Amino acid sequence: MTKALVSDPIDKLGIDILSQVAQVDVRTGLSEQELLGLIGDYDALMIRSGTRVTESVIHAAGKLRIIGRAGVGVDNVDIQAATRRGVLVVNSPEGNTIAAAEHALAMMMAASRHIPQAHVSTRAGGWERRRYVGNELYKKTLGVVGLGKIGSHVAHVCQAMGMTVVAYDPFISNERAQQLQVRLMDLEALFQEADYVTLHIPRTPDTTNLVDDRLLGMMKPTARLVNCARGGVIDEAALARAISDGTIAGAALDVFAEEPLAADSPLRMVGQGLILTPHLGASTEEAQANVAVDVAEQIRDVLLGLPARSAVNIPGLTHEVMERLRPHLQLAETLGSLVGQLAGGSIQELELRLQGELANQPGQPLITATLKGLLSTALGDSINFVNAGLEARERGIHVLEVKDGAAKDYTGGSLRVRCKGSSGTRTLTGAIFADGEPRVTAIDEFPVNVPPTQHMLFTRHRDMPGIIGKLGSLLGEHNVNIASMQVGRRIVRGDAVMVLSIDDPIPSGLLKDVSGIDGIGEAYPISL
Repeated sequence: MTKALVSDPIDKLGIDILSQVAQVDVRTGLSEQELLGLIGDYDALMIRSGTRVTESVIHAAGKLRIIGRAGVGVDNVDIQAATRRGVLVVNSPEGNTIAAAEHALAMMMAASRHIPQAHVSTRAGGWERRRYVGNELYKKTLGVVGLGKIGSHVAHVCQAMGMTVVAYDPFISNERAQQLQVRLMDLEALFQEADYVTLHIPRTPDTTNLVDDRLLGMMKPTARLVNCARGGVIDEAALARAISDGTIAGAALDVFAEEPLAADSPLRMVGQGLILTPHLGASTEEAQANVAVDVAEQIRDVLLGLPARSAVNIPGLTHEVMERLRPHLQLAETLGSLVGQLAGGSIQELELRLQGELANQPGQPLITATLKGLLSTALGDSINFVNAGLEARERGIHVLEVKDGAAKDYTGGSLRVRCKGSSGTRTLTGAIFADGEPRVTAIDEFPVNVPPTQHMLFTRHRDMPGIIGKLGSLLGEHNVNIASMQVGRRIVRGDAVMVLSIDDPIPSGLLKDVSGIDGIGEAYPISL
């Protein structure tokens, strides 16, 4: 029976969806040791931010196929270990967009008007209107670090409130920035110019403690900093100093390097000017339902053999791309398997050429599919779309992608795969024909029209009378039935290739006899 483990509190809507395809066990608050003892029984794991899915947990998860994070960040999942084991990791990149953006806006407004401090004072009996004079956001400059979905929404709302928005995001084009009506600038200039800085970036080795003494020292003394994105991107000790000594006016933080925030954190020692909340960015009823449903649907689909729409560790393979390229992804996988078997073991190089209309499509998913086919011959079912690229890199396979829009051979385009291995360099071309079926259209530049089948026999031979008859007779003597045959040649009585579709695999001893037929130089059995 298919089983799914839910190890963090998840909205009931998500549980109901998982229950459609699996036995669902909800076990929250597990320690790592408890999780290690349980995870081996499960096909799927659904988490939020509380569960840490370490390399040890993934290695203990012999049946695990998918990890679903109900939220955006996957900091608590060892992505590399999951990828190596072929475990799909999915998240919900849009489910809490509005909730997170609105919390950043609320924190910015609360910091500007001293709302938490004024609330505490008033509840205690005070009436300190002069003490809590604030600042307006109107006509101020907002610096947005990271123009993803959340950062873009914050920018849009702040523009509506009359703020000028500048941004830093090295992955955003000038055209996209113009659409958002924001001005791009480098990070240092943004910190110098902005009255408010809001962070919307992931925590990576490059962004850890990105906001340090140096950047904080560039800010205006009246400026404020907001972080509702990821803990650890701010040097918390440096921020505490900057607020305490008046380098900046204040900050509002919802996320921290370590959560819960330690009792001795320097942030707890800061007096006025700092607002702290306990990671509430996605904590709305709407967002919790959205992310639970989104991720549960993806887990359900994967367990049913369907693609996930928000896979973290399959480069470029979104649901939209999967649907658009589905026939060509299957073609690429088939060509990868074929060319790998013809080129032999110890693969050194793979080149994928996207020709004609395919040159306008993203190449990475097709490369991944080709590598999956190539490596599956040797590594079997352990290779999938998740770990094919990693396995290729670890084996030193040099991968090239070429796009040739000028090639106009087939409607819809074609794929040309060249592979260098221990048996030499082989090249196969394939296309999807009008009937929707894949065809191998060239082998080593010899034109053919071969529908891939489970069992095939490939030969390289001289184009001379009698060879086809001798081969047919030999196979017949060994009860090997030929379903179809294709011969490709460029010149009469020159070199040629032949592909036989056969009903059963070639017996091991028969291949030597096939190679011994006068005129046949090479013979390779193929299995798909």
